[in-house]
Amino acid sequence: MIKIFAGYDPREAQGFHVFMESAIRHTKGSFAIIPLCGAQKDGTNTFTYARFLVPSLCNFKGTAIFLDASDMLVRADLAELAALADPHYAVQVVQHEYRTQNPVKYIGTEMEVTNKDYPRKNWSSVVIWNCEHPKNAWLDAEVIQEISGSFLHRFSWLNDSEIGALPPEWNRLIGEQTGDAKLAHFTLGIPALSYYRDCEYTEEWHDAADRATAVPLEMVKVD
Repeated sequence: MIKIFAGYDPREAQGFHVFMESAIRHTKGSFAIIPLCGAQKDGTNTFTYARFLVPSLCNFKGTAIFLDASDMLVRADLAELAALADPHYAVQVVQHEYRTQNPVKYIGTEMEVTNKDYPRKNWSSVVIWNCEHPKNAWLDAEVIQEISGSFLHRFSWLNDSEIGALPPEWNRLIGEQTGDAKLAHFTLGIPALSYYRDCEYTEEWHDAADRATAVPLEMVKVD
């Protein structure tokens, strides 16, 4: 079974349910989604640091996937992503190399924040974790509370050769990049926010939102 740890932020609860609906709709095989949420020491999301606990949460066994989730729309079978796992690497990520065109994100909301450029930006938003890799064995809750975010999000405990590259369509940054997306990442803000209501894949996002919140038909009583 595919094990997926999904970032959940209560301020983007609608986005999380859209992610869930789109994941279920497109993924044919069995998979488990484990929400990640909790108090964090800083950052704009409640799962900013929790993603680095995935190997520990898996008892340092097997393979697991982390996805930001709350601002993502699944457009392909997640089994395709899981099939890319390669035990030669400690982690596998989409290795974005870009400078943001948008100096502010979450515009018009309480989450509005400066959108800074930094090395390996957004690499940690989609991660295939090799939980058994020896270089990941030191990642536990105590360490993560002590280590800086920049060190963690840049995977600085790993050599470059231990970081595998995933195809870019598995973490397409909407509003920053063009091209097909198997996983659309609304890193600037989800289409539910008025400023981003006309971004790419908006219609698909709202279709998923409608399915996620649809009122079920009443059961018909049979005599």
